[in-house]
Amino acid sequence: MRSKRFEALDARPVNQDGFVSEWPEVGLIAMDSPNDPKPSIRIQNGKVVELDGKACADFDMLDTFIATYGINLERAEEAMAIDSLQVARMLCDINVPRSQIIPLTTAMTPAKVTEVVGKMSVLEMMMAVTKLRARKQPANQCHVTNVLDHPVLIAADAAESGIRGFAEMETTVGVVRYAPFNALSLLVGAQIGRPGVLTQCAVEEATELQLGMRGLTAYAETVSVYGTEAVFMDGDDTPWSKAFLASSYASRGLKMRFTSGTGSEVQMGYAEGKSMLYLEARCQFITKAAGSQGTQNGSVSCVGVPAAVPQGIRAILAENLIAMMMDLECASSNDQTFTHSDLRRVARSLMQFVPGTDFICSGYSATPNLDNMFAGSNWDAEDYDDWNIIQRDLHIDGGLVPVLEEDVVAVRRKAARALQAVFRELGLPAITDAEVEAATYAHSSNDMPKRNVVEDLKAAEEMMKRSVTGFDVVQALIKGGYDDVAESVFKLLKCRVAGDYLHTAAIFDEQFNVNSAVNYPNDYAGPTTGYQISDELWNRIKDIRQAVSPESI
Repeated sequence: MRSKRFEALDARPVNQDGFVSEWPEVGLIAMDSPNDPKPSIRIQNGKVVELDGKACADFDMLDTFIATYGINLERAEEAMAIDSLQVARMLCDINVPRSQIIPLTTAMTPAKVTEVVGKMSVLEMMMAVTKLRARKQPANQCHVTNVLDHPVLIAADAAESGIRGFAEMETTVGVVRYAPFNALSLLVGAQIGRPGVLTQCAVEEATELQLGMRGLTAYAETVSVYGTEAVFMDGDDTPWSKAFLASSYASRGLKMRFTSGTGSEVQMGYAEGKSMLYLEARCQFITKAAGSQGTQNGSVSCVGVPAAVPQGIRAILAENLIAMMMDLECASSNDQTFTHSDLRRVARSLMQFVPGTDFICSGYSATPNLDNMFAGSNWDAEDYDDWNIIQRDLHIDGGLVPVLEEDVVAVRRKAARALQAVFRELGLPAITDAEVEAATYAHSSNDMPKRNVVEDLKAAEEMMKRSVTGFDVVQALIKGGYDDVAESVFKLLKCRVAGDYLHTAAIFDEQFNVNSAVNYPNDYAGPTTGYQISDELWNRIKDIRQAVSPESI
């Protein structure tokens, strides 16, 4: 006989998840590994000769890079001398401004910041995130993909995502050679949804950079860094090569950020017995040292690893906070699915949702899960109402707004029609009226007619050989009668030349004004300070379509 109570519990979704006990020797520990180094720094003649208990003669390439470029040495000895508990208290104290903290935390070592956040509860870290987020207003980013790489559906989904409020959109491919079409479709659809949305196409780095240089994308975030030398070498990379790649993007007017996350090193088998959080701290120091404006972190695609061990979800919040302590834009993940439990996925997200980050999700799936080519998301298109209602429940700006069905249908149709015109003017395979109609009302790729994939791939390759640029897209939109969309794409291209949106945590509003940590910094200092939801936005957030007017009853 078994306990019927335990039989019922065993049948719950959470018990389909994987959980393991800690194993520090291989790095299968989220925080507080006995093998983590103790914080230390020694500086002689302006050069670091000891870093976290390691003499410079024993530095690996990560230590060398961090010691040379990643620490504010002018205040390092002062910052390192402050007790870690005192720093932790400063982080969550509303009376200590962000401007006072950042000069200290950027002068610490990886082991020091790891020790500091280890003193804090989840609640205290959330208070610190509220204060340390770089840009005053939080925002959100989405994934726009489908299993068919169907360009019309990508354009329609992007347009819907735009009116729902996403400030950035990312796509990727099922078939690599579809990348030019995906980038083109996302660019057009996004600007129809809301002028000023930033878009990217996540593919291998040479192609991604090429798409960006031609003006078909506006930002990149797939420049991955790791916390041990062996993992870097496994990918034929170094911190210097990643810094060079970052400069390649930035010099061509492309916003970019690095990507890292707790668990990647143990997943690759090279964690050196260190905690996931300590290794992630090294990643954030490398990101800062390389000159990147920001980071996508929060475990991201490795989330199943920390989620399986004790306090792993706490470590994810801690790594988000460390990114902010480095004065970086933080796209705080919440993107890849990691659990069968709705309760767990919401609990994991609330720690970024409630305090707000620069991008609460670095990949809220704007499609149903079956179409998400980033291995499935923690949130997807079937969760829009839940997300909007949680915002309403808690009086929080989570980056989205409720929309009406007729408005969604209208922008989806416009996006599909505009892409039809662009394909026609650029001499690409025709988009049929049936595809336009299907994409207007579609939920997923199951609702779309199939395209001639061979013909599409040949055309996408030819499109790259012809060196089609964003300016060609502008001309095609004008010829097709979509002057307003053309103007938005052209403004985006002009902003590339100015380079203002390369500043930390930069996004555009609908008038293409830049909001960043430079001109719109977070100035939270307790109740009624920092970001406050405007009356206009609050009226939009609370006006959900499901609400019944009492007067009508």
